[in-house]
Amino acid sequence: MKTAPDRIELMQTFVRIVEAGSLSAAAAQMGATQPTVSRRLQALERSLGIKLLQRSTHAMQLTEDGARCFDRAKELLGRWEAFESDLRGSHDLPEGTLRVMAPHAFGQQQLIAPLAQYLRQYPRVAVEWLLHDGTPNFISDGIDCAIHVGTVEDPAVVAVKMAEIPRIVVAAPALLGDGPLPRHASQLAALPWLALRTFYRNDITLQHSGGEQLRLPLQPRISTDSLFAMRNAALMGLGVCVASAWAVADDVRAGRLLHLLPDWHAAPLPMYLLYPYAQFYPAKLRRFAEVLRADLLQGLDRVAEAA
Repeated sequence: MKTAPDRIELMQTFVRIVEAGSLSAAAAQMGATQPTVSRRLQALERSLGIKLLQRSTHAMQLTEDGARCFDRAKELLGRWEAFESDLRGSHDLPEGTLRVMAPHAFGQQQLIAPLAQYLRQYPRVAVEWLLHDGTPNFISDGIDCAIHVGTVEDPAVVAVKMAEIPRIVVAAPALLGDGPLPRHASQLAALPWLALRTFYRNDITLQHSGGEQLRLPLQPRISTDSLFAMRNAALMGLGVCVASAWAVADDVRAGRLLHLLPDWHAAPLPMYLLYPYAQFYPAKLRRFAEVLRADLLQGLDRVAEAA
């Protein structure tokens, strides 16, 4: 016989409903049915003797009591998780589901290795791996953390730097034909260019290992927000581009792309793990950050050795 959910579980459901924005979204995130989520909400309202949400066909809004309850419930759940962690001590093993948002290109390739390592190391955890290149909204997206490449402009999130992604200049052999390889970055201006508009569009600054810098104005033949699309266009010989050394390492090793001017590079891009501020962070998030950082640093070492 199935037991009724306790008040902690009811409050967890209520918090998830508010953060997800609807009962159906909360049910999808929790792997439950909408009627189950609705019954839990009603059970919490009965036990507290107050109305928490006003619902209509098209909208849902917290009541005044509901807003107060939401704030207190978040605080209480954080303290409860901290209490459980203290009791477990060294046995505080990650468990449950971790919802992670990752950028498309890295989320399909480079980040799968640390994800696999994390899952092998902590078998009681499941991961929802969501690929998205935009800025995360932790409440509406219902995610625990996000992997972000580039500068972080939101002061309301914790941003832990995981690694720096080296960027190199590459082109297909067909683009250069039988001509000589460029010997200085200034010679790149004569070649057709591809732009990754998320990070550069009409100009790119390259740095020499000896300290010299050069800003190249560009008129890209293709400008895209997809690293995969830019890489594929480069493989077809449509232009030279600046790309993550991770993303093109296999192509360079195989000779499909040439690493032009190895002494020149674009400034590396920082990679951060983002998550909301909280009084307590569960073991599943803390351990994920540890595994991710360690694996990324090892991956950077391998890329540097290959270069």
